[in-house]
Amino acid sequence: MYLWPHRLEWRSVATTSDTPAPGPVRTCVGCRTRAAASELLRVVAGSDAGGRPALVPDPDRRAPGRGAHVHPTPECWQLAVRRRAFPRALRSGEGLSTAPVADHLDRLAEIHQSDSPQHRPETGARSS
Repeated sequence: MYLWPHRLEWRSVATTSDTPAPGPVRTCVGCRTRAAASELLRVVAGSDAGGRPALVPDPDRRAPGRGAHVHPTPECWQLAVRRRAFPRALRSGEGLSTAPVADHLDRLAEIHQSDSPQHRPETGARSS
């Protein structure tokens, strides 16, 4: 039986963190933190209902072209708009309307508020 002069030992590959993120990791253009792409809202340059250039939400992450990612929170959205991060990230001109994405985030906030459990006082309790 032939033995290799240098035995190889298989070890696990070193990673940068103990808990790797599930799937691809992207950077939020608002707060500039890294997060899993599934946690962020992808935004692309497109057109609004009137045909004018606008930022368009891409929740399915399937639209063609360059995309920018932002946390779906009002804080990150406002920070990204204030910093003018979208024209830079999308490499487009300054004339993009932000209304379609703002409307999408408002709808998400309404859905989140309606799904959250509200405090309900117990019924049938006797008071002394």
